[in-house]
Amino acid sequence: MIFVVLASAVAVIEAKHESRKRFVALQVLEKARDQMNVEWGQLQLEQGTWATNSRVERIAREQLHMVIPKMEDVVIVNQAAQKK
Repeated sequence: MIFVVLASAVAVIEAKHESRKRFVALQVLEKARDQMNVEWGQLQLEQGTWATNSRVERIAREQLHMVIPKMEDVVIVNQAAQKK
């Protein structure tokens, strides 16, 4: 009878210890998840900044030497006229 009680006590101690180890591992993983979520948000903001219209236009002007065409150089094509 004493052996069964001792075995049960040891099993409870082991289960409690394993539970604590798993809880610590869970906390580490949750912290890593939270850090990744913060980094993901920062990357989304950075991507939005890199893709703004003003930035794209500035790069087109400065690096590619592109300009907005003059009104007399613009040709408007009517799609309905093309289909006939």
